[in-house]
Amino acid sequence: MTLRRSSGNERADILAGRTSLGIELGSTRIKACLIGSDATEVLATGSFAWENRLEDGLWTYALDEVWQGLQAALADLVADAHDRYGIRPDSFGAIGISAMMHGYLAFDAAGELLVPFRTWRNTNTGTAAAELTDLLGVNIPLRWSIAHLHQAVVDSEAHVPQLDFVTTLAGYVHWKLTGERVLGVGDASGMFPIDSATCDYDERMLQAYGSLAGDRLPAPLPRLLPAVLPAGAAAGALTAEGAKLLDPTGALTPGIPLCPPEGDAGTGMVATNSVAPRTGNVSAGTSIFAMVVLEHPLAGIHHELDLVTTPAGDAVAMVHCNNGASELAAWAGLFTRFAAAAGHPLGDDAVFEALFGEALQGDADAGGLLAYNHLAGEPIAGLTEGRPLFVRTPDSAFTLANFMRAQLYGVFGTLALGMQVLADEGVGLDRMFAHGGMFRTAGVAQRFLAGALGAPVAVGELASEGGAWGIAVLASYLGRDESLHAYLDESVFATASVSTVDPDPADVTGFATYLDRYRAGLRIEAAATTAL
Repeated sequence: MTLRRSSGNERADILAGRTSLGIELGSTRIKACLIGSDATEVLATGSFAWENRLEDGLWTYALDEVWQGLQAALADLVADAHDRYGIRPDSFGAIGISAMMHGYLAFDAAGELLVPFRTWRNTNTGTAAAELTDLLGVNIPLRWSIAHLHQAVVDSEAHVPQLDFVTTLAGYVHWKLTGERVLGVGDASGMFPIDSATCDYDERMLQAYGSLAGDRLPAPLPRLLPAVLPAGAAAGALTAEGAKLLDPTGALTPGIPLCPPEGDAGTGMVATNSVAPRTGNVSAGTSIFAMVVLEHPLAGIHHELDLVTTPAGDAVAMVHCNNGASELAAWAGLFTRFAAAAGHPLGDDAVFEALFGEALQGDADAGGLLAYNHLAGEPIAGLTEGRPLFVRTPDSAFTLANFMRAQLYGVFGTLALGMQVLADEGVGLDRMFAHGGMFRTAGVAQRFLAGALGAPVAVGELASEGGAWGIAVLASYLGRDESLHAYLDESVFATASVSTVDPDPADVTGFATYLDRYRAGLRIEAAATTAL
């Protein structure tokens, strides 16, 4: 990691508690990031690798591993701070918790988990999502918490009468750390639709759902959901029990204030300064999604789009794809092993740099090759299950360069289908920021994304720290009077270095050809899920 604009005050900031700690539970890594009084300056980081599991047909993580990962990430950060500054921080000015949005964590009145955590990746909620979309007049995606809850109601699951609290992963961790059942508005907007005018759950829709659920729920829906808070609001403080959960050694001091817990979409918007209308961002990891802040409501309901909010409560159109860069990483791992087997071992970064560089030499349309990254179902593409595929015709230009370009294009394929819907709605974009590990190799994925979107794509110097840095910034915003947009513009990003790539006309044309092939080939994907 490269430190940002060292001020020389790092040690003093840590000793005085002029710091903000952000922790984000992503799909493959739990990351911790510590920033100082200058929010652009990353003082220390820590991480823990983990993976979801498919159990009884549903994707999940064990809650024991949540705490194991949080403790390991914090311990890693503390060790990093000690290596850099010779001190082990035992307190912070503020803490923020972020995690993957959506999903379903259901608890009884004793605080016991009723069913295993059901993540955003599950696609078993089709009946509920369709019924709710018709009822509420807005698109309710399969991964939303209300879809998971209502599917449990529809299926008359045994745990439903015992429900006392339903929340997201970030909301769960925050609750255990502070005792507060709250959620940032951005994360809450992936549980149930939000009214941006009130920055709370939409009252008309709550009433509509109450009529639909009737006595099948043990309490009115608002009593089961976390309270909604905007960015900057007080959201509780670290309890003694919470401090021990984060740091079993007992060194961490209780009483640290926490900002509202947020989802990874919201922290991505913060990390890319994309909270104002006509701005947007793309986050690429295990999943890939685009967020575009709207100037006006959309004209229609689109299953490719769901409406969420910024951490400040402004309306956002979200194109969310269940599958992102995991299949690309799997292929890179294959080449890493090949290099080792050939007696020339290479590190992961070197392999990615070589493969991405090769992709630049490929044909603009990837030479007729086609790659699908669908490890899981993909609702935008109409797929309830995933089968990663690589397909070519006998006359395709089968080269490593085209193969890698096809794999990179494949990461953006489903996203491009959804973004086309936004374009057809007349939604304008002044800038699109990108962040995620695949953008660390300078210029390659960024260039191809610009070609896929037909719009300039920027990558900032802070984006490599991603959502963990974003939630640390939200923690530093706690209690401030200025708007979130003004704080980011004037205090965080005023001197940030941003590299912008305009779309190459050849890439735009080539990707359009690839996307036509991709769209037609979805029938191959559908057949594969049936046959295999």
